[in-house]
Amino acid sequence: MSSITTFPKSRTDSPLIIWGLLLFLALIWGSSFILIKKSLQVYSVAEVAAGRVFLAFVFFLPILLRSYKEVPRPLFKYLFLSGLLGYLLPAFLFAQAAKHISSAMAGTLNALSPMFTMLIGTLFFGQRPRWMQVLGLLIALGGALMLILTRSGSSLSVANPYALFAVAATVFYGTNINIVARHLSGLSAVVSTAWIFAGVGPLALGILFSTSFFGKMSNPAYLLPSSFLLCLGVLSSGLMSILFNRLIQLSSAVFASSVTYLMPIVALSWGILDHEAVGVQQWMGTLVILVGVYLINRKRKMYPPPAQIPPSPKEEPIV
Repeated sequence: MSSITTFPKSRTDSPLIIWGLLLFLALIWGSSFILIKKSLQVYSVAEVAAGRVFLAFVFFLPILLRSYKEVPRPLFKYLFLSGLLGYLLPAFLFAQAAKHISSAMAGTLNALSPMFTMLIGTLFFGQRPRWMQVLGLLIALGGALMLILTRSGSSLSVANPYALFAVAATVFYGTNINIVARHLSGLSAVVSTAWIFAGVGPLALGILFSTSFFGKMSNPAYLLPSSFLLCLGVLSSGLMSILFNRLIQLSSAVFASSVTYLMPIVALSWGILDHEAVGVQQWMGTLVILVGVYLINRKRKMYPPPAQIPPSPKEEPIV
């Protein structure tokens, strides 16, 4: 295995470093939703969505060039499917949602990903959930309904139908995580993530050619929103994927997956700082979702990992 695809396991790293990595991941991934919102002030939905995927593809190019011999050809179809369901389509859905809902709500709804991971794994991938996970699913679903539905007089109605775009993105996330866990766990996390972008990166580039993306990126007047979009692609989708893999190796997949609980807090905090309306119902819905996600993730095992294989990104939350 190439030295660029794995990190040495270290027993000397302090808990301070491990917790620092976790908090840094939560800060960057939880900030993705406010970055999407700010990027949309100049860029279109297609430019934000395809742009962040293309920029992540560019970030991974050095790894792609050095690891092409490590990927068996039969896996390419799953890598492309993973890129489509785990990155490109959710990027469009979250960008569309962000034009109409607050970044705080988008960040909270992103926490539904583990719920759909379990549900889709049960329905289509032969997993058998425990009763505690079923209870967690129902609780998380109740929290989501608290966010999406509002009371108008004596009846309930959808507060903002565009919130359903964010929910649909988490359905794709849940499907992708099951695909990665079932078919791509034999690859190291860095290599598999790089080759996931190899499939959808050129597709995103083709989309961008039909927009004014490159003209805006080269325009000094758009420096700030372009910087936000660059952070989305290179930092959030690119570098953080590698650091997440490192965190798993220094601690455990269970500990690393706890970033799921911190991201909504970061998203809500950014929403408040940006003067978004964050009411009691949204705080309660967030809390209920996180309780449900905790029960779903409690001692969860998706698929037995192959012997002597580096950790896979099956627990990774993709924003």
